[in-house]
Amino acid sequence: MSWLARIGNHIYENKDGMLFDFVFALAWVTIVSAFVTLVDGPTWARYVLLVSGIPAYFGFVYSLELAKEHEKDRSA
Repeated sequence: MSWLARIGNHIYENKDGMLFDFVFALAWVTIVSAFVTLVDGPTWARYVLLVSGIPAYFGFVYSLELAKEHEKDRSA
């Protein structure tokens, strides 16, 4: 299998997760940029807030997994 076919296969198998990641990143960057521009914050604050998106993403995904497990347990 060529590397191009492997990449295409990977994208096909993970398209929903990749779309979720993209939407979260786009929303996070938009919100942070709008906030820092609105309050006229320093550049270092923008970078700190942008980097804080990494733990925010993993926390959000973890909370979604917990909610799905809880819902599955409730319905069973």
